Amino acid sequence: MSLYAAIDLHSSNSVLAVMDGDGKALPQCRRPNELPRLLADLAPYRNDLAGIAVESTYNGYWRSMA
Repeated sequence: MSLYAAIDLHSSNSVLAVMDGDGKALPQCRRPNELPRLLADLAPYRNDLAGIAVESTYNGYWRSMA
């Protein structure tokens, strides 16, 4: 079964979500931006992950576009 992960990167923390190919959400959590911690959270899904997307757009970008 293919799984997909998404990380919404903030300045001091990230929201990590994993879902299956049918869109069923698996655990979602907010974690400090510490790579070993994020890797540990993803470790149980490692063999089944088809991809990981990271959203890291800086807020100031959108304000400057207005």
